[in-house]
Amino acid sequence: MGAGARRRTRGGQDRLRLFCFPYAGSGTSIYRGWAAAMTQGIELYPVALPGREHRLAESPIDDIHLLAAAVGDELDGILDRPFAFFGHSMGALLAFELARHLRRQGRASPRCLVVSAHRAPHLPDEQDRIHDKPTSEFLQELRALNGTSAGVLGDRELVELLLPMLRADFKAAELYRYSEEPPLRCPIVAYGGTRDGMIAQAEIAAWNVHTDGGFAQRMFEGDHFYIQTRREELIAQLQLDLQRLGIAG
Repeated sequence: MGAGARRRTRGGQDRLRLFCFPYAGSGTSIYRGWAAAMTQGIELYPVALPGREHRLAESPIDDIHLLAAAVGDELDGILDRPFAFFGHSMGALLAFELARHLRRQGRASPRCLVVSAHRAPHLPDEQDRIHDKPTSEFLQELRALNGTSAGVLGDRELVELLLPMLRADFKAAELYRYSEEPPLRCPIVAYGGTRDGMIAQAEIAAWNVHTDGGFAQRMFEGDHFYIQTRREELIAQLQLDLQRLGIAG
């Protein structure tokens, strides 16, 4: 497997490495432009997962726990400085399981876990499963979710190329099973959209049981993909939260 994260930074004096994980069906491109908006105290590392972008030739991983272990191996050489995790939707689940994977291995832990647009992991997912639906129905569901661009879904050849990754991501998220472990010691900040039809505010609030290090909840105006429509506001709040915790300049 290739490098799991690529550095995006504004300067050489950064103190905190912020690893950002994509939502199902997406890649590092969703974090394009974030580095330019960050303060000098944050070094951005969008995490590239197999089966997409420059890793398109690799087989995607359709299990969150296996994916977390694989990402943990790939990041081994760059967790030697203070770091934090941010993940949106499936990326939030991946970031959470990666933090627990690192703890089980006795390795460095994130200074903060910021989870966005995902219910607390111990709560059941009552959404209909789509990963194993016939292709036409699967693509129709993706259009309804509005997280994959119409240009991509309208390109038959591109869809055929990306279909294994898309199905793997949704399978990983939909078949995820939580296992009981002690709460994380790092603080958790949980973000959500006020008009998210898939994730309720109470399900965002329920992340508080997974940390002994402090919890905060922030809600943004928008649906499940407020990460796109409220991008500047989200980046500003993320930096503010990291600064308030004293882990970013």
